[in-house]
Amino acid sequence: MGCIFCGILDGTTPAHVVWESEHAVAFLDTRPVFPGHTLVVPRVHVETLPELADDLLAPLFSAARLLAAAIPEAMEAHGTFVAVNNKVSQSVQHLHVHVVPRKFKDGLRGFFWPRQKYDDDAHAASVADAIRREVGQVGAEPLR
Repeated sequence: MGCIFCGILDGTTPAHVVWESEHAVAFLDTRPVFPGHTLVVPRVHVETLPELADDLLAPLFSAARLLAAAIPEAMEAHGTFVAVNNKVSQSVQHLHVHVVPRKFKDGLRGFFWPRQKYDDDAHAASVADAIRREVGQVGAEPLR
């Protein structure tokens, strides 16, 4: 079985893409901690941060920074939590940066994150649209 994130990148797996560039793509996590939980991935398949080529480090984290600024506006949140797992707790073996909207007193404690689901695909699409508007890629089409 192939990498699900590579499937999103090559268009064979659907995703709610919120931003993309030559080097990175950001899309909604299908099992978000909170609605708006976004994953930023490099277009090249690497499993962990230490494997990422130096010339791709800045594009990946510039994208994460952009999303960390846009998501609170889009989701009416107070801030974000940004994280990268390397092997441990990495459910997909393709490097990805989590950008999670946070609100004061949102109930998260430490690193126990109960996952949620979007109400339906329309709910996920509306959240993706809100984030796209904030990052200025209103016309971005979901990858299919």
